[in-house]
Amino acid sequence: MSILKVTNLCKKIGKKEILKNVSFTIEEGDILGFIGANGAGKTTTIKCVLGLQKMNSGSISINGYDIKKDFVKAIKQVGAIVESPDVYQYLSGMENLEMQASFYKNITDDDIMRIVKLVGLEKRIYDKVSKYSLGMKERLGIAISLINNPNLLILDEPTNGLDPEGIKDLRELLLKLAQKGTGILISSHNLSELESFCNKVCIIQNGEIITNKSIKEIKTTTNNKYLIKVDNDKKALSLISDANLNNNHLELIADEDQIAALIKLLVNNNIKIYEVTKEKLTLEEAFISIAGGHKID
Repeated sequence: MSILKVTNLCKKIGKKEILKNVSFTIEEGDILGFIGANGAGKTTTIKCVLGLQKMNSGSISINGYDIKKDFVKAIKQVGAIVESPDVYQYLSGMENLEMQASFYKNITDDDIMRIVKLVGLEKRIYDKVSKYSLGMKERLGIAISLINNPNLLILDEPTNGLDPEGIKDLRELLLKLAQKGTGILISSHNLSELESFCNKVCIIQNGEIITNKSIKEIKTTTNNKYLIKVDNDKKALSLISDANLNNNHLELIADEDQIAALIKLLVNNNIKIYEVTKEKLTLEEAFISIAGGHKID
């Protein structure tokens, strides 16, 4: 059974279609990177999943419960941070966690300390949140989202403002949670980081899912990057408009048939070819290729 199943989700605001038949699933241990440019529909989708916005049509089930029919049961095992952690600056980290724990039944002090250790805040948990760094506040926010022992964790832009060490800590934490069977939906602009820990990617553009595959599939089925070393860079660039110059190599994204045709073109124009190297695309390069040249803002 899928932890999260979104099927043909549609959302309109006035006459404008914000989401158009959005569908994807998250299984146990999945870390799904939900990516798209600003305004593509990421946060709206997340808010619909959490019941913060109403959908016009489609269905969403969490742990087998339809959020329209059994919202309380569906949301029971969900933890989430949407846009920024909601914490009280004048309270300590522990006081924030204890306040959150009071909303649930049977959350013990041992349960809270287990989560504190999991997110690595043992040394500062009794300090006021106003003294926390941005990365520490993010870790506290994740601790709060874990207080009800969820098996589905939803994070909207959790790496915003984090330094490299904070991002590394977040990556290790999410991988640890996934190994324990937690399903994770993470929306982020930081594609290089998503590539390092997500096993699935869902790309949304103008409210529509344009691809939904594993990281491995998305990087191998998309056109690859080629580096071509020639004797006359300027002449070659004048013939191949899509190429860039990178360390004395022509760099372009193409498929094998296109590369074969380009090599023939270069040879016919008396340009010597010294080397042709094929490289796999990064997630960001694959996204740009799939999204028709659109970058994430």
